[in-house]
Amino acid sequence: MFPQFSKNFLFGTATAAYQIEGGWNEDGKGLSIWDKFSHTKGKIRDGSNGDVACNTYRDFQTDIDLMSSLKMDAYRFSISWSRVLPEGRGKVNPKGLDYYERLVDALLEKGIRPFVTLFHWDTPYALFEQYKGFAGRETAQYFAEFAGLAIQRLGDRVKDWITLNEPWEHAMMGHFLGEHAPGIRNPWTYFKVAHHLLLGHGLAVQAMRSERNDLNIGVTLSQFPIYPASYEPSEKELDSVEMADMFINRFYLDGVFKGKYPEKLFSRLWPIVPKVYPGDMETIRQPVDFLGVNYYSRLFASRKWYIPFLKTWIDRASADERYNHPILGAHGYPDGFKELAKRYREEYGNPAVYITENGTVGQDIADKNRIEYLTCYLRSLREAIDEGSDIRGYFYWTLIDNFEWNSGLSCPMGLIHVDHKTQQRTIRDSGYWFRDLIAHQESRR
Repeated sequence: MFPQFSKNFLFGTATAAYQIEGGWNEDGKGLSIWDKFSHTKGKIRDGSNGDVACNTYRDFQTDIDLMSSLKMDAYRFSISWSRVLPEGRGKVNPKGLDYYERLVDALLEKGIRPFVTLFHWDTPYALFEQYKGFAGRETAQYFAEFAGLAIQRLGDRVKDWITLNEPWEHAMMGHFLGEHAPGIRNPWTYFKVAHHLLLGHGLAVQAMRSERNDLNIGVTLSQFPIYPASYEPSEKELDSVEMADMFINRFYLDGVFKGKYPEKLFSRLWPIVPKVYPGDMETIRQPVDFLGVNYYSRLFASRKWYIPFLKTWIDRASADERYNHPILGAHGYPDGFKELAKRYREEYGNPAVYITENGTVGQDIADKNRIEYLTCYLRSLREAIDEGSDIRGYFYWTLIDNFEWNSGLSCPMGLIHVDHKTQQRTIRDSGYWFRDLIAHQESRR
């Protein structure tokens, strides 16, 4: 039996521009930091890049037709900033805006509601050269100008907008660990980027609302319940859990919803925290219409004395098998939906929530494991709604096998398999399951 949701609950899928579009240097598009990073030897595990990816710059209609055949309500995609503004600012590339206008019109013609993400990690390389991307405050202002431009062109048809996708990942993976573009490893830069991303979010919300007053605007944050690595933790390990939670989750939640950063985190990390100017937090705390949540699994924190300031290390799985999910194994944790939703209800005013990403890897066409994953997670999501959370939609990550960042083309997460040599699409069994889930919603009959 399929989990049941309300009549207005949205079912869709999510993608990102660099991961699917290809056309990396076509029709006046400027370079992004990911164009540079993926062309650097040794940065992508399988040696691939996003030059072609899923080729949707040349053909988006095939995938829209597939979405329509699977009865999807909505589609979340991102705009390539450097396709619209090749230098990140200044002169507009008309062909870039024309592309997204055609994409939106094609979605609407099929009755699919577009959710547009403005920043999904692909900073224009020109802004990185001049300002080191979001390490510079200037980039936050240029991002706001880009947001206003997008609304001018598409705001009459697109009502659902997401400013940022996963600012923690972009700051952490790209500027602390160096595993994503632009490949920097510097804790001071991490915090500058984190703060300036949120500043850019606030400035963008202001710019968008100055253009139109009928928009549904939110921000998407990656979220993780944090557990101690030990099943029976020490007090020091519990402190590490608290620090990890503030570093990964609360910094961004508190900034957006409370207009402040966690005091204990800033006290512990005082030598490397960012410069916060007067008025910054008021700008960041712009009212939003919803919170986008990207949730996959929990994280595990352990005490490491040799890590400066935080004294904390994070892992995606615990060595203790008592944490394992009985069906999904070490990495599955569907109940995280309920834990996160409870936090939003009790500490952040129960905002409207869209699950803007959730998914798993699987190569097979008959992908039983992905169906089990979907079943478990959606049941937990339904329970979170029953407990009082205002959750309005679910976007599976992802529609089609794409360029999965530093994993390249070797990390298939799509409901639809893509042969990247021929661009042939094949709907997986999980895609048909998703279609049947939507069709069997009793509230829609």
